[in-house]
Amino acid sequence: MFANGKQGCFCFTKLIKSINPNFKPNPRPFQRRGPQKPEEPFKVNERITAARVRVVGENVKVDVYPLQQALKLAQELGLDLVEISPNADPPVCRITDYSKFKYEHKKKQKEIKAKTQKVVLKEIRFGPNTDDHDFNFKVKHAVNFLEEGAKVKASVLFRGRSIVYKERGEILLLKFAQALEEVGKVEQMPKLEGKNMSIMIQPKPKK
Repeated sequence: MFANGKQGCFCFTKLIKSINPNFKPNPRPFQRRGPQKPEEPFKVNERITAARVRVVGENVKVDVYPLQQALKLAQELGLDLVEISPNADPPVCRITDYSKFKYEHKKKQKEIKAKTQKVVLKEIRFGPNTDDHDFNFKVKHAVNFLEEGAKVKASVLFRGRSIVYKERGEILLLKFAQALEEVGKVEQMPKLEGKNMSIMIQPKPKK
């Protein structure tokens, strides 16, 4: 049996080290951390530290106020004082309902994020002698891609001596673009790079 307290802990550590010389005891006991609340994106009311602030808002005289006076004004209106431009001199604060303000801010951020999302690029490949059935099948796929908001890059690969038919490939790509004109528009005309000719088509904005 091991002794209690520090002596018992020391004997236990010594035993473990005799089995594993590389063992190092953890000097800090494990502490379970509870869920942490996300930090507020704006300073509100008493969290504002500036001595003077420029106040804006509905039914409010836009002016520079001492912080305590601005807080009192917001309190009288039953609203919050929200610091919206901390780097201005003096900082700009809006008198508003913070819950609604935060909701609208979050909504705008989502809209901005949606607009700046990475555009998906789908590639469709043809041969210079693609038949009508294969052509129409690939047009159908391209229509679906464009309707989903993706760009389409269509390519014709010339193998061996087929490069002599590059005009045929260009006609094929222009025909492809024409078949998609209701849902897409040409971003880049047919361009030959080595033995590969491609055209880029982007989706038309939804009405």
